[in-house]
Amino acid sequence: MRSFELICPAGNPAALRAAVDAGADAVYLGFRDETNARNFPGLNFSREDLAEGIAYAHARRVEVYVAINTYPQAGNLAPWHRAVDDAARLKADAVILADLGLLDYASRTHPGLRLHLSVQASAANAEAIRLYRDAFGVRRVVLPRVLTLPEIAQLNSEVEVETEVFVFGGLCPMAEGRCSLSSYATGLSPNRQGVCSPASHVRYEPRGKALASRLGDFTINVFGEGEQAGYPTLCKGRFVSGDSTAYLFEEPTSLNAMDLLPELKAAKVHALKIEGRQRGKAYIAHVVASYRKALDAFDKGMAVPKIDLEAVVEGGAQTTGAYKRAWR
Repeated sequence: MRSFELICPAGNPAALRAAVDAGADAVYLGFRDETNARNFPGLNFSREDLAEGIAYAHARRVEVYVAINTYPQAGNLAPWHRAVDDAARLKADAVILADLGLLDYASRTHPGLRLHLSVQASAANAEAIRLYRDAFGVRRVVLPRVLTLPEIAQLNSEVEVETEVFVFGGLCPMAEGRCSLSSYATGLSPNRQGVCSPASHVRYEPRGKALASRLGDFTINVFGEGEQAGYPTLCKGRFVSGDSTAYLFEEPTSLNAMDLLPELKAAKVHALKIEGRQRGKAYIAHVVASYRKALDAFDKGMAVPKIDLEAVVEGGAQTTGAYKRAWR
């Protein structure tokens, strides 16, 4: 029996096949609309894509979870209800939800459908998790990336549902589900329209030998000659405060908790999640295969091998995030 379930991202059918072939235990994905928090052009799945993806995954004993984790807007519930109905009809293994009304709809309409609570719901204490379990039958909670390892261990000692934590990929500075930064700059947010820092609002402007990145009307960063230019999200912008210029919210860096497998096991975490549904199949295959290799070694009681993932992390920098330090 494996120590952890490895949950891997799929932004399109090619990425799904790459994740499955590289050793995922489950793949998570979303429909091609505003019902999921990665609603970027060229990503996600049609209903036909999902049916084919589920068939491919199930043939290889890999599960498929459908993220329907944005918040329905008043007077426009139909897309979200249709997403839940179609995920159930196509035999998805679970749906990942955040909205209370949608959890209620899914639990009443499809009582046999497994429900996971999205990180977008920001459930970070035992009382909140029990409420989701008792009211809607939630079977698993994806924990926000703001908890330390001792906090996760304490939480797991108090609840009877499975917990899932992120172990690799991008970080956000907020408790998930409560960020309004993208909406402030562009009018579009991950919570309602499924998109953070939409590409349609991004511009890069030469400034002499420097390069400025802009989101909407805001300059997010100015990169010097030869400096790697990142994607302009407000949370990872470099701003002037007082006499200094710095990354005020969060530095461009990636979470990598591969070295923390013993601590995560001791904390009774059930599943490990890799972030990155906007990533290509080569990235997915490399990261998933690396974690599969590490987890297989861990399951055999062997030392977790040192695997170099520096080439695929954001800004060339890695961190254990909140797991090893108090959140700022």
